[in-house]
Order: sequence, then structure tokens, then C-alpha cells
Amino acid sequence: MSDQNNSKTGGSSRRDPKPGRQGRPFADSKKQTPLDLYHKIRLAERRYRALLDFLPDPAFVLNPDSTVTYVNPAFVDVFGWTLEELDGRRIPFVPEDLKPQVRDAVRRFFRDKTIHGHQTKRLTKDGRLLDIVLNGAIVYDERNRLAGQVITLKDVTAQKQNERSRDTLFRIARALPRHRRLDALLAYIAGEVRTLIDVESAMVILVDETRQEFYFYAGDYENRKTGARFKEIRFPADKGVAGHVLKTGRPLIVPDTADSPFFYKTVDQQAGHQTRNMLDVPIQTKERTIGVLCTVNKKQGAFTDADVALLSSIGSMAALPIENAAVNEQLKQSYREVKSLNQAKDRVIHHFSHEIKTPLAVLTASLDLVAKRLQPDAAAKLADIMARARRNLNRLLEMEYEIEDLLVKEDHRPHRMLATLLTACSDELEVLAVRHAGEAELVAAIRRRIEELFGPRAEKTVAIRLNQAVATWLDALQPKFAHRRLRLNRKLEPVAAIRMPVSILHKVVEGLIKNAVEYTPDNGVVDVGVYTGPTGPVLRVTDTGCGMTAENRRLFDDNYFIGYEPLHYASRQPFDFMAGGKGLDLLRMKIFAERFQFELHIDSTPCDYLAGRQTGQQGTAPIESVCRDGRYCGRNSGTTVTVSFKKTKN
Repeated sequence: MSDQNNSKTGGSSRRDPKPGRQGRPFADSKKQTPLDLYHKIRLAERRYRALLDFLPDPAFVLNPDSTVTYVNPAFVDVFGWTLEELDGRRIPFVPEDLKPQVRDAVRRFFRDKTIHGHQTKRLTKDGRLLDIVLNGAIVYDERNRLAGQVITLKDVTAQKQNERSRDTLFRIARALPRHRRLDALLAYIAGEVRTLIDVESAMVILVDETRQEFYFYAGDYENRKTGARFKEIRFPADKGVAGHVLKTGRPLIVPDTADSPFFYKTVDQQAGHQTRNMLDVPIQTKERTIGVLCTVNKKQGAFTDADVALLSSIGSMAALPIENAAVNEQLKQSYREVKSLNQAKDRVIHHFSHEIKTPLAVLTASLDLVAKRLQPDAAAKLADIMARARRNLNRLLEMEYEIEDLLVKEDHRPHRMLATLLTACSDELEVLAVRHAGEAELVAAIRRRIEELFGPRAEKTVAIRLNQAVATWLDALQPKFAHRRLRLNRKLEPVAAIRMPVSILHKVVEGLIKNAVEYTPDNGVVDVGVYTGPTGPVLRVTDTGCGMTAENRRLFDDNYFIGYEPLHYASRQPFDFMAGGKGLDLLRMKIFAERFQFELHIDSTPCDYLAGRQTGQQGTAPIESVCRDGRYCGRNSGTTVTVSFKKTKN
């Protein structure tokens, strides 16, 4: 009773001389009995523990020596240890590689008295490694002495895993268009998977549907030698964990291969490898399963449903480029078939080319005979007709030669056949020639003509000085357009030698000069230059002519047969303004460029008349009929053709 009265008296008559003093929550304890104080402490402890028990995150209380005095239920649920297992002991959940880091963190903790938001990792009782955020404070008793530590932990493993998964999927998505080779892309994906799920190996296993076998297409391996051995292995598509996944279309976790009825140990034996656990997920398109994404030997803990979900997402991303590669291979096969058909088409064109060459040659020779047999007065009357006929026959022959240049392969059977017949019948032909024509050299002339028309034309590659060759050919060409009122400027700098057939280079140079002259009205300018470019000698031909429309420029880029004015054919002399119209010269040069590995580049701006016609602002009269006076030619119209060669290596 007296104790109670004293307690009351003490509680009502005395005040704490220093209210609010930190570290002394029981300042009036001197007026209470030890039993009262004990009950108050026990009550505070029960309330304190009830609060910790209520927390959804793991929490524990440590003695000053860091041994456990309390763990809450959330700690038991997350980490697996109970208070009975840990009471009076230190918690064995610090990973070995993090112990130096933890010692530094503990020193800062005791120095600062609190710790907030410290991100680290801790192990569970069953060996799982968790990402956690740690908060804690030092606890003191009523005499301000160290009483212990209160620590709370937040398990952020799922959050961190989601962040890593998101980042990995983002990196893979960005990598899809960057990797042009499928094997490199899938090896990159396997590397991301191996790092993210923390396994020894990650592999993309595809199905060879023809042979019904699995093969290891790409992978990322901790041991490169093991990876090289896996690349050589094939196994039946109905065997192993991969076979089961292929059959069912569902993922499969194998926690222990020793207990799995699906594990196919032959693969391990061939690779010299030991698989302890694995996870396989299907790689599927809309129509079928085309392979398996496989991860082997997880380093920390077992495979989880989260691993299955993540790997399935990555497998879906990998399916698209794999399917695209299959489509691409089909396209390549189609291209090979089209190429074969194109070769057949070339044979037909070859045949046509040689078939048309013979009657054209006969017609040309016939015109020569007719001209010889005509009386002088008749010849004068028929001169224009004969000239026009000869001009068009020569144009057809020229077209035939250009078509022949467009074809890489040549067929010399007509030459062999005619040469053989000529040799066999040479004596008889000579007798006939002497009897009927009186010309003993007729056989030799016929032989030369056959060689000229049908004989093989060797393309011998030689070293050529471009500036010297262009100068020589310009001197030979300039008299042919002396009747034109054009200014020809030449600037031919000394350059290194190039290697190619002289005949091909001559056709390129002559074709460029001829085009520039024929599509430039009188009073225009043609510039021919040779200089040294970044990779070697350069030939540039520039004219101030009518240029090319944007549509014709596009057709040329797409390898179509076009001319500046493809619908307006003319029968004028070569090098006249707008004399041509066949549209083969530039295409032939492009084919030469591919065959002899030089670059051909064209810049062209149409004149005002051509530009107006394209937009419907000008009439449809032939351009040659309105460009005599040059009134439609603008300052910027014209064409520049640049031919870049590679210099000869010594």
C-alpha cells in the first residue's frame, strides 16, 4: 500500500527538473518501485515489438555486439531463419564478396548513428541472393548508453529484376536493326540472357526441318572451348528437354538434370560438359515453333517463374529475325532462279544478236554492190536515198554492237561455223570469184569480214595513261563534229596509270563525248577534264546542253534503256544535235563500270523547255525543233558525267 501511496505522491508532487531531456524517457523512475519500472519497460517493449511485428518488411533488433535479440515475422518469411535459430548469434546472410563493403558500412553506421536507403545484397537461408534497401538506427537506454541496433530491410529483388529485364529488352530491341548478320544478333541476345539470368551458358537451338535435327546456332558460354564443341553437335529433334519443348510448345524448368526424364545426356558427353539445371523456352512464330532458347546452370538459386516469363519474352523477340532470315534465304533462292532464267534470256538475246547481224551485213554489202552498178547519172539521183539507207543500216549495226556489249558472255559458234565452211570451200570460192568477179582476193576479203563480224574480240587488260588516251581520242573525234558550232575545252592533267582493255575505255570516252555533243545545241560548251581524284584518275565530261528530266534520271538509276528524248528518233548524221535517241550508251557504260570496277556518276539539270514539258507548261514538240536558238537553255542546264577509276598498283 505504502508503495502505491509513495508512487502516487511521487507522481503528483514532483516534476522532472529537465523536461524533454533526450535519452531519459523514464525521468521520474526514482519515485517508482522497481516492480513498477519493470512493468512499464515490459509494456513499452511489448508495444515496440507489436509495432515491429506489424511491419510488412523484414526487421530485426541486435545487441551492442551485433548478435540477434529479435526478428519479426516478415524477416522469417523472407529470409527463412527463425528467432530460435538466430537468438544470441549473428545472422549469416552477408555474401562473401560483400564483407569488406559491409565492414565499411558498419563503421559509418556507428559514427552517424543512423543509416538510410543503403542498397546492398543479402542471402536467404536457402541460398537465394536478394537485392535489399537497408535502414537502421542505434538505440540507447535511459542513461544514454548503447543498448542495441534496430534494422529494417526492404526486399527490392523483384523491382531490380524488373528494371534489369526492362533494360535488357530495350537493348535487345535496339540491337535488332543494328546487326545485319543473324548469327551475330543471336549471339548478342544470348550474351544479354546469360548476364541477366546469371547462368553459365545461354544458347539458341534451331530446328533443321529437313533433317529433323537440332543444332546450336548461336550462344554465349562461360567456357569458350565448350561453346566451340557445342557448335559441332546435332541431335534428334525429338530428344532432350529441347525436344519436349518443341513438341509441347511450353517452357520447361529442370531443377536437377539427374532427376529429369527428358534430359539427353548424349549432348553433354559429346561437348565434355556437365549440365546441372536448365530452363528451355520455345522460339515461336505464328505458325510453328522454330527453335529453343536454352539457359544452363544457374549460379545462384533455382530457375523461377520470373525467369520463364523473361526468357519467353526474349524468345519472342528472337523469333522475328530468325523468321526474316528464313524468308531472306528463300528470296536468295528465288534470286538464283531468276538469275538462271536471266541467263537463258541472255542466250536468246545472243542468238537474236547474231541472227540480226548477218542480214544487216548482207544488206550493207548489197548497197555497196548497187552503188557500184548504178550509172553515174542514176547514182547522182539516188545519192540521198543510198546515204539515208546506209546511215540507218549503220545505226542498226551500231545498236547490235551495243547490245552485244551489254552481255558479258559471248557466243562464237557462228564464227567457228563460217570459218570452217570458208576453209573447206576456199578453193571453190576462189575459182568462182575469179570466174565471175575477177578478184582473186575475194576469199581473203570474205575471211576478214567474217572475222570482223563474228570473230571473238579479246579484251586484254593493259596499263593506260588516261590523260594521254583521252587526248588521242579527242583529236580523232573532233573533226567528226567540226560542222557544229560548239566550243570544246580540254584540261588533261597527268595522272597515274589505270588497267583495263583499251577498247572498253575507248567506248566509254567516245560515248561520253558523243552524248555531250549530240545533246548540246549550237553555241554550247563541252568541257573534258582528267585529274587525280581520291581513289585514282578521274574523267569528267560536262556540257551545257538540254540535260535530263528527273524521270529519265530515275530510269537511268534503275538501269532502264533511256535516252534524253526516247520517243523522238532521228535519222541525222552522228554528232548532230539530237541525232540519237537509242538510250543504250549510258546503260552500256554502267555495265562496263560494274564489269571493270570503276564508278560512274551523273549530275543533270534539265533546261527550261524540258522542265516545263515535265510539269505540263510546255508543248510536246520535239526538243530539237525549239532549241535551235538556245532560248530555252538556262545557265544551269546541262549534264556532268564523272568516271572515277582506280590507279594501278605497282
